[in-house]
Amino acid sequence: MDCNDYEEIRALMCEYAEYVDDADFERLGELLDGAVFGSAGSLHEADARFIHDWYAATNVVHADGTLRTCHVCSNIAIRPEGDDSARASSYFVVLQCTDALPLQPIVSGRYRDRFAKRDGRWRFTQREVNVRLIGDMSNHLQHIDLRAGAVDRDAVLRRAAKARAQGRTARVS
Repeated sequence: MDCNDYEEIRALMCEYAEYVDDADFERLGELLDGAVFGSAGSLHEADARFIHDWYAATNVVHADGTLRTCHVCSNIAIRPEGDDSARASSYFVVLQCTDALPLQPIVSGRYRDRFAKRDGRWRFTQREVNVRLIGDMSNHLQHIDLRAGAVDRDAVLRRAAKARAQGRTARVS
């Protein structure tokens, strides 16, 4: 791996934060398409549609079309595992500010990622999200409680589908 490889991987990690903050779940799905995704003990292979549906179901999108969050990543460590694969770890803190919530950190933790270079481009092959500290998530997540531990992803998607069928949406006005 050369310096360009490290920067391409770092850029992918930053794109994830950008797409989540902007509620751009289509691009987020494309970014993680085919990757193993979830938290420790609850990792599953996911396609672009699942990623889109998961984030759309669990995140509160505000009137400005965003999550009103800022994901800050630090302590990024990228470790090569040959010429075409690497693993990385980083810490994250998510800040949020809404009409109902003053600016504050709402969650923090660590990402553990794997990457592979395919057709000359680096791609996520795994994103493991390990939450460590949880604050006021009431303006950020719905249909999911991170404090509950392992997440039943099918149950979350069923609750979200039921809410949509009843006319309750994720958008806050």
